Amino acid sequence: MFSNFFIYFITVAALIAIARTPFFKGFIGELLVNILSGLMLDKKTYRLIRNVTLPTDDGSTQIDHVIVSKYGIFVVETKNMKGWIFGGEKQKTWTQVIYKTKTKFQNPLRQNYKHVKTLEGLLCLPADCFYSVIVFMGDCKFKTTMLVFFVPSLYLKLGLVEYIQIKPIAHMYYLN
Repeated sequence: MFSNFFIYFITVAALIAIARTPFFKGFIGELLVNILSGLMLDKKTYRLIRNVTLPTDDGSTQIDHVIVSKYGIFVVETKNMKGWIFGGEKQKTWTQVIYKTKTKFQNPLRQNYKHVKTLEGLLCLPADCFYSVIVFMGDCKFKTTMLVFFVPSLYLKLGLVEYIQIKPIAHMYYLN
């Protein structure tokens, strides 16, 4: 009986440890975007390609989602984070703050810019065919005001899909 309890305890502890890793959180965020995009976007009009790795001059780059349609090519970077997010459009790294713990991560705007430029070059298509979309999921709050398009987790279901479906003319939205 004690050995069964011990095995159960170790299994639960291992699952909790795995669920807290950045890899697992990223996987869950990307999975939610895949599911919502698959359910809400017309498959005759939109093609979802996920987890695309492309060659670059300095190695390779990995794109979470590419959604191809007659309206354009939407390059989607997914971040599943919690806490406060600090960072500006031109900064190389941003900072996630959870209580007293600060973690730096690559600026997703710059990251997705590289993704878009790589696709432009490989597909030989003009820049106006591409739309860069950054999706933040999870319980995070932006503490830096900037002009960008983000989809807060509460609006992911409608925000991302609506943005893709209407092919907006204005790419910049005020985020506070």
